[in-house]
Amino acid sequence: MKKAGKVLALIFFLCCFSNLAVFATQGKIDKVQEGIEDLEQQKKEAESQADSLSDKAGGLEGDLKEFNSSLEEAVARLNETEEQLSSTRISLEETRAALEAARIKEQEQYEAMKKRIRFMYEMDMEGMVEVLLSAENFADFLNKGEYIVNIHNYDRKMLAEYQATKEEIAGKEQELENQEQQLADLQTQQEEKKQELAVLVDSTSEKLSAARKQLAAAQADVEAYEAEIERQKAYEAELEAQKAAEDAKRLEEIKRQEAEMKQKQEQTQKESSGGGKTAPSSDASDISLLAALIQCEAGGESYEGKLAVGSVVMNRVSSSHFPNTVAGVIYQSGQFSPVASGRFASVLAKGANQSCTQAAGEVLGGNITIGCLYFRRNDGSIPGTVIGNHVFY
Repeated sequence: MKKAGKVLALIFFLCCFSNLAVFATQGKIDKVQEGIEDLEQQKKEAESQADSLSDKAGGLEGDLKEFNSSLEEAVARLNETEEQLSSTRISLEETRAALEAARIKEQEQYEAMKKRIRFMYEMDMEGMVEVLLSAENFADFLNKGEYIVNIHNYDRKMLAEYQATKEEIAGKEQELENQEQQLADLQTQQEEKKQELAVLVDSTSEKLSAARKQLAAAQADVEAYEAEIERQKAYEAELEAQKAAEDAKRLEEIKRQEAEMKQKQEQTQKESSGGGKTAPSSDASDISLLAALIQCEAGGESYEGKLAVGSVVMNRVSSSHFPNTVAGVIYQSGQFSPVASGRFASVLAKGANQSCTQAAGEVLGGNITIGCLYFRRNDGSIPGTVIGNHVFY
């Protein structure tokens, strides 16, 4: 009996040691998966930031295009105003020259008229009478009188014309001066507008340059996250391969565990009491726990796949190498990835769906559809019973 006990203890120690190695690998896989999930979330945030920066850069590009267009229009209007102002100033100079010529002409006419008036004054009335009386005949008298009147009228007419011309030119000068002032004011306003637009163009260009740098940095972050995710996935694949190799080495041990489990089940059916492991009991909490795990591990599988996952849990409860409660099996360290990642807790809090709850109830009621203690996603590396996307062994 002592020898048999030692053998059983040795077997138990080897099984526990083997399980520890598996747990360690599974723990690494769980941590890598958690890291990948974190990286995926960070990548999404970086992508969101990149999209936001891309939109911002696009908006700034539109603004810059609009400001540049407005600046070009402002420069064109300013050039046009400068041309008009230059033309007006030339016309103003020409007008001022014409006005000066009219003034000179008026002065000349005025001086000539003054000379004639002085001459007529110096001649006095008797002199003018003598001129008239010196006429040889009446016709000559009339001619001389008309000549004196015509000279007087001519002087008055020419003076009036030159005064009118001078006033016209002066009016035109005033008009051109007003136009010059208006164009100068417009030029000042347009120059200020041009400067404002130039400042907007420079400011927007700087903002666009900064946004592009930020966008490039955000895109680099996305690429870095993608590269790290790929590296972590490659590492996860290595760990999965390592775990598959460990599982392959333990196939014989698993078979012995299965034989022991079947023997225990047969003994339980034959004996109502004994020294073996106490038969598991279930309650509402077990149904909730098992249903949540089934949904996490086989939510997208067939009903047969859901029953098989539940059966693995109950087979472990019945095995002496695992805890003897549903909660103990599910929460055993390094066994189920959803438990480690927190997804199991989330589903448990919300409650599993009807199909998974029904499958859990059936399994807890004794509908054990498969006699395996392990399952994993099927990648062809482990022989066993394939149901859906899982291989049970």
